[in-house]
Amino acid sequence: MEPLPAPSPTSVRITGDHYQWLIAWEGCLALLRENAARSENPVASVGVELDGAGNLDDVVLLRRTPPHTYTQVKYTVDSSTPVNEEYLTKPSKNGGPSVLKKIAKAWQKLTADGMPADLALFTNRAPDPADPLVAVRDSRSQLLMPKAGLQGPRSALGIARTQWAEAADLSEEELRELLSVLRFDLARDQIHVQERLQLLKAVAGLRHDLEAVTCGADWVAKQVRAGHRTLTQDMVKAAVDTLGLRAGPARAVLSIATLKPDPLADDADYAIDWVDRFDGPDDFTKRRPLPPATWAQLQADIEAAPARLPLGTSAISITGSLRLAPTFLTGTAFRMVTGADLAVLQRGQLWSTSDPYDAPQPPTVHEHSLDQGDELAVAIAVATDPTEDVVEYLREQQTPVSKLLVLTPPGGAKDRSIPDSAAANALAIGIRDVVRRATRTTPRIHLFIAGPMGLALLLGHRWNRLRPTVVYEDVRTARTYELAFTVQA
Repeated sequence: MEPLPAPSPTSVRITGDHYQWLIAWEGCLALLRENAARSENPVASVGVELDGAGNLDDVVLLRRTPPHTYTQVKYTVDSSTPVNEEYLTKPSKNGGPSVLKKIAKAWQKLTADGMPADLALFTNRAPDPADPLVAVRDSRSQLLMPKAGLQGPRSALGIARTQWAEAADLSEEELRELLSVLRFDLARDQIHVQERLQLLKAVAGLRHDLEAVTCGADWVAKQVRAGHRTLTQDMVKAAVDTLGLRAGPARAVLSIATLKPDPLADDADYAIDWVDRFDGPDDFTKRRPLPPATWAQLQADIEAAPARLPLGTSAISITGSLRLAPTFLTGTAFRMVTGADLAVLQRGQLWSTSDPYDAPQPPTVHEHSLDQGDELAVAIAVATDPTEDVVEYLREQQTPVSKLLVLTPPGGAKDRSIPDSAAANALAIGIRDVVRRATRTTPRIHLFIAGPMGLALLLGHRWNRLRPTVVYEDVRTARTYELAFTVQA
């Protein structure tokens, strides 16, 4: 990418405004999705530069009942000013109140009647790791508390608390209260905001290409120019229709993170966070639970998920990071016979279990005799061919199987062998039907999957009228595979 020229003051102002409109459009998407999913306390309207919110008026999520969310959006063109004490407490260039003092004043006004408020500073500025208070920010909650309240007055934290309180015209106790509700949503570059919006649009049943994201932000800008400071559900729905953004049903969100944090976890209707309970330093090496955590515990958490979603939920989007065995299990937890419609993003496409297809696609079947028992092993070979590793594992473990069926797409196992959701659904049904015929007299199935996450989800969703199934995960150890789950089918 070619280096860009230095931006002009006008360019900085326009880009900063667009950044704010993107955040406001994110609020509009939350409004649509939460109401469609019948969330307990959904967003009722979105305020943009709303009267009466002081310096926290940039984007306001007004819920049916408090606390409402009041956000100050701050954009910068470079990384020269991280979020730290100097940035927060320094008076403005014209001698006006500091960022922190403005936030404190707005907070006092918003909570004067005793009603709670949720506050956020949303910026592309990065946190300063050398700042005593900012450095203790909890990345999960985005709050400085409770760690900011620890240690005595002579400690680095205590001295910083005193300085922040004085700069904000608050007592230290009031500062602690403020920092308990003020989220520091930091280092949110515009490209990351756009990527998150694409995910949110997908789960809201909207077009999620970059052009569609820009259309939404431009619509917000148009409303602001026209003097509309409160965007209602009817207004947002009308905009979706007028802009041609509708692509499918709005979905409840189930976040399951086992490899890395899910950026949509906070927006999910139910979230399962196993990142710290999987073994390995990064998302590439995490392949199995870290003792004392077990596969059985993960299975219990995933199978409990349907009951955790809003009552009456049928359309569900799966987000997060999963290996293939947990993805398959998620599909079985929401099997087709329950009326669920599952969807997942696969290489930028939304693959849904309800997407139409012309006819089931029978896989190519390769049979390998093992003669070790009366059970059946099945390997799904889509992205790569695992035959050699599976046969070696089955022989070493003396798994009581009579044979191994290796099922591939008609064109063989290769990357991107499934082009879209329709092809994935057709192949999933074709695979299930082949396995049904092969297991009429078989007491148990041993399943190995090498393919895209979307196919594993779609296959699990349709895995019914079969035998009890043992699902294995590729854990990249000397044994290659590990028994993960047993599914009743």
